[in-house]
Amino acid sequence: MDLFSRAWTALLTAVADTPDEDFERPSGCTGWLVRDLVCHLVIDAQDVLITLVTPADTEPTVDAATYWDLADAPPTGEDPLDALIPRLAAAYGEPRWLKFHLDDVGSAAGRAAGLADTTARISTQDKVLTVGDYLSAYVLEGTLHHLDLIAHLPSAAGPPAETLAAARTALERIAGADFPAALSDKDALLIGTGRRTPTERETAALGEMATHLPLILG
Repeated sequence: MDLFSRAWTALLTAVADTPDEDFERPSGCTGWLVRDLVCHLVIDAQDVLITLVTPADTEPTVDAATYWDLADAPPTGEDPLDALIPRLAAAYGEPRWLKFHLDDVGSAAGRAAGLADTTARISTQDKVLTVGDYLSAYVLEGTLHHLDLIAHLPSAAGPPAETLAAARTALERIAGADFPAALSDKDALLIGTGRRTPTERETAALGEMATHLPLILG
């Protein structure tokens, strides 16, 4: 819970601190501007709120690692929801309204997470898992999107070191292997999820693991 709170709070703060003019810059999500990513984060916050109040009576079917589905290829933008995001983001008009909505819904999601019983079972996407595992999965989600937010904003604050480390560990669990120690947590996350192409030296250091990357999380 503490790691989720740190990752989520840092992400919301980073969005709030982003100058309005930077909302038209590219994000780390291919085809999305910063404003589109922030709009997606509003939906993420809604998902957290919905999931935390969707109890399940059956045994967990996934944990924080197996919660993720792996896609064969990166998103193309043709998925109906993906295609909706830029149109929805544009409809907000001024960035302040996106900031306001994310702060409103995002803060509520953070409070709901803090009040939740981490041992309780919840359901989302036809999966059952504990609140603790769900919030752990969202540490990875939030940290990756924080990196997406600042991808082309060199002066923006990055994710906290402890959440970068936790996200790296989560991605290693999904991969079933550890990234080379020579890779920083940030580089491991960017390379591991296909957000950055590894250099020749990094590819050599990855060894056999390089043939199984990137991991496209869905």
